[in-house]
Amino acid sequence: MKSLRIPLLATAFAASLGLAAPLMAQAQAVAAANISSAETAAAYKKDAARHVYKAYADKVYKGKLPPLIHAVVVLEVSVDNQGNVQDINTIRVPTHAPDVTAAVKDMIQRASPMPAPSRMGGVKFTEVWLVDKSGRFQLDTLSEGQR
Repeated sequence: MKSLRIPLLATAFAASLGLAAPLMAQAQAVAAANISSAETAAAYKKDAARHVYKAYADKVYKGKLPPLIHAVVVLEVSVDNQGNVQDINTIRVPTHAPDVTAAVKDMIQRASPMPAPSRMGGVKFTEVWLVDKSGRFQLDTLSEGQR
């Protein structure tokens, strides 16, 4: 009974400040946003890319990429039924910029959990990361192309 008392008091306090409804709505929106209804790996890849863009909005390269891209990283990502990243396999790495590969892998891990692939039970997809010299990136799935 004591364990229920503290959350109830916190909720009552938040409600008295007018905060309970917005916080609950925000939590529900986040929970709904973390579920993918994709039925194929290709469709899921778009949901995962949107999730990464949202997580790293300040690092996304806006507009068309320059003609010469600093680094291209191709990774195969395995996600379990709850959206947790299980494995990241490197397919192509920029030998001149190994730090970029490490940074991209770290970003994927930090963005986990990805949207849960509710209709697939788990998924494996390949994504191409296009990274500019500034460190900003686009994912091929949502890329705006090059100039």
